[in-house]
Amino acid sequence: MRRLLVVTLALLLALAACGREPEAPLNAEDVMFVQMMVQHHRQGIALAALGASKAASPELRTLTAAVQATQQDEVEMMLRWLHAWGQPLTAPSGAHDHHGGMPETDATKIRALKRSRSFDRDLATLLISHQGDAVRMAGTELSGGANPEVKAWAERVRASRDAQIEQLRGLLAR
Repeated sequence: MRRLLVVTLALLLALAACGREPEAPLNAEDVMFVQMMVQHHRQGIALAALGASKAASPELRTLTAAVQATQQDEVEMMLRWLHAWGQPLTAPSGAHDHHGGMPETDATKIRALKRSRSFDRDLATLLISHQGDAVRMAGTELSGGANPEVKAWAERVRASRDAQIEQLRGLLAR
């Protein structure tokens, strides 16, 4: 009787596991990348919102409106990942210092841009730098991350931000 109970319990556990997808691998690099990108995207959204409302160039207004919408969707996706992984939405202070301390597109830079006399040029220049930071961050994830979904998204970030940088350089060359 005891043996039958053990075999039945083992079968029930095996059947319960059959319907579950195996969890994708996840490492500290994945978590750090997503936490950093949430903050980076929020800065980008503020910058893009300013461009969408204030740029003189129709192309720059369209590009920044698209950046704003895309990055808002991506922030929501990243927050869902962090929740699903049981990870904090932000890292502890100083946790990312060993990653080179990339400059931020902080509120000070955005306030200065608002007062710029060459708004479109300064916006494009700041966006080139900001999107370049995203490309570098994505490269770090691609070389050290483990989660296939996050790595695939990092590849899309790298490709799309490179394309945006080229578009912005074209606008500056006019």
